[in-house]
Amino acid sequence: MTRIKTAILTATVTAALTGGAFAANTMVGGAEMSPDKNIVENAVNSADHTTLVEAVKAAGLAETLMGPGPFTVFAPTNAAFAKLPPEAVADLLKPENKETLATVLKCHVVAADAMSPAIGKMIMDDGGAHPVPTLGGCTLTASINPDNNALQLTDENGSVATVTIPDVDQSNGVIHVIDTVMTPRM
Repeated sequence: MTRIKTAILTATVTAALTGGAFAANTMVGGAEMSPDKNIVENAVNSADHTTLVEAVKAAGLAETLMGPGPFTVFAPTNAAFAKLPPEAVADLLKPENKETLATVLKCHVVAADAMSPAIGKMIMDDGGAHPVPTLGGCTLTASINPDNNALQLTDENGSVATVTIPDVDQSNGVIHVIDTVMTPRM
């Protein structure tokens, strides 16, 4: 009986010290996101982010987002891109619009590793709205929706995105999945 108790205690302590070795990684777009992989390595596996991955490649940003970071990426889903006029996405993906596409995409990237509790604290410290300067030169406004406690972002044009999957840990930062494409003031 003592051996059984010792084995159970050892297994419990080992699990506690390994920080949830038995916990599953976050699922995004039907794929398990590994915190040991970088943002691009994980995003290419998400069925919900094929448009974003195509756009990142077309804009020449894949290498950057595979770099050391840290980055926080607010990652719009395919459904978010589908809210835009169809010709807008096709037009942005044209080689002659590479610079504009890069600007739009960089308006979804922050040079920090910001998990949602930290963002929430900044929002509360700033009285309910926190400015989020992006690598694209635009500023998003982070807030909390009082109806459902969800983290939201508002772009410079007034479009509002809700974070649908927060805190997807990456080796070079974090992804927060959003339901709307953020655009810079143009």
